[in-house]
Amino acid sequence: MASHRKKSVRYQQIRDDINVVEETMELFNQIKGNWNTLFFKNENPIVLELACGRGEYSVGLGRLNPNKNYIGIDIKGERIAVGSKIANEENLKNIGFLRAKIQQLQDFFAESEISEIWIVFPDPRTKGADARRRLTHPRFLNIYNNILIDKGKLFLKTDSTSLFEYSRQTLPENNFNILDSTTNLYQSHLLEKHCGIKTHYENLFSSQGFDINYLEAVLNKKGLSK
Repeated sequence: MASHRKKSVRYQQIRDDINVVEETMELFNQIKGNWNTLFFKNENPIVLELACGRGEYSVGLGRLNPNKNYIGIDIKGERIAVGSKIANEENLKNIGFLRAKIQQLQDFFAESEISEIWIVFPDPRTKGADARRRLTHPRFLNIYNNILIDKGKLFLKTDSTSLFEYSRQTLPENNFNILDSTTNLYQSHLLEKHCGIKTHYENLFSSQGFDINYLEAVLNKKGLSK
């Protein structure tokens, strides 16, 4: 019962938070192609954190890079509420949240509206029937192809070896060139790239001895004409 009350409080919070867009708001149906003008009110590049959970990366990167706009996306309102509260308390105007499903991204973002996408510790969907739900499955990569700018970046962090190897195969097959990757981030030259930000799950997995996989990829839109 206490957990249910906590969720209710957080759902009400995001309805009131000025940095959250969700279906109860008029902006929900107006925001596509208009994030810079209607929400952030600047022309800075937009970066997405998909399945953001508590928004650790959106908030962490937003603190470090005030000249970029960050949007954490998740369907779980009680999770978004954690990040939105922190961003509001710290008066971080370059951070927003969208409560929506990842497969609906093209309903909320216009073609080439996004400059970067971060996928941080997503559900690896290890069962065979679940493959279509992996966030690096071709059906999702096709969506990213549309909303990302040419030469837009995609970053992936995961403890799942199977998801990582799967992604290293699907990304090049869907117009993303892998720039760099490692199967052991904390022993890699790429360590500084993650800006010292750790999610709840990253702390959990790394404390249990799991290696952290990381890659950076860039979209080549010329490949779309093939």
